[in-house]
Amino acid sequence: MLIVTTLIAIVCYMAATAMQWQRLKQNRSDTRNKVLGLGLAGFISHGGAVFLTLHQAEGVNLGFFSVGSLIAWLVAALVLGSSLRQRLDNLFIGVFPMAILALALAALLPGSSQYRAFEGGLLVHILLSILAYSIFTLATLQAILLSRQEAALKQHHTRGLVASLPPLQLMERLLFEMLWVGFILLSLSLLSGMLFVENLFAQHLVHKTVLSIAAWVIYGILLACRHFLGWRGSRATNWTVGGFILLMLGFFGSKLVLELLL
Repeated sequence: MLIVTTLIAIVCYMAATAMQWQRLKQNRSDTRNKVLGLGLAGFISHGGAVFLTLHQAEGVNLGFFSVGSLIAWLVAALVLGSSLRQRLDNLFIGVFPMAILALALAALLPGSSQYRAFEGGLLVHILLSILAYSIFTLATLQAILLSRQEAALKQHHTRGLVASLPPLQLMERLLFEMLWVGFILLSLSLLSGMLFVENLFAQHLVHKTVLSIAAWVIYGILLACRHFLGWRGSRATNWTVGGFILLMLGFFGSKLVLELLL
């Protein structure tokens, strides 16, 4: 069943990506519902694959690739949901291939699995961490698109990708909405870690904890400076990407070293 759901999701995501790419090149809008339908079908099948990967007899599988697939699934959910409210369809071109890669790795390379029993507090901490990371992944993609849009407008290149994006002010507002949601989730994640993780600064957790706190500080400074100093444009993009790099190293770096290299 895992292979079947994975293959269905990959085929649907690939078809949706190709169709969206054609929409972008030809500036068409008549195939939008088909792209959304294919993306939704891929998302549903991806969800089935994630469920089969995570739920094992030994507990919840929190291995490197299974968590990566879960995060890709959540990011796809966020983009699909957001695209119903705002025209953010071009994010599909980045998100769906990322989901395909995560699905394939989770199915073909199980790696070193880490199982957790269903402990309420600890699983709350893990869930909050994964949700925060997913939001910041989407915010980073949004920041890169915003930077591309701003540069193109300055050079008076308003065709292709830029022409299909919402207005610059709306893109910027959506970015900071995502950052606020991610920041709140990351704050709750750190707080729940202090409450439910036995030793947050143990040897195997210290790098993750320090890098996550550093990312939290960067996002906090960015949001504060946005509110009080009006930060925007390339400065906001650079700080968003910088915070995400730290968060990625903290979230995946330690898992990569502990599970796949050691």
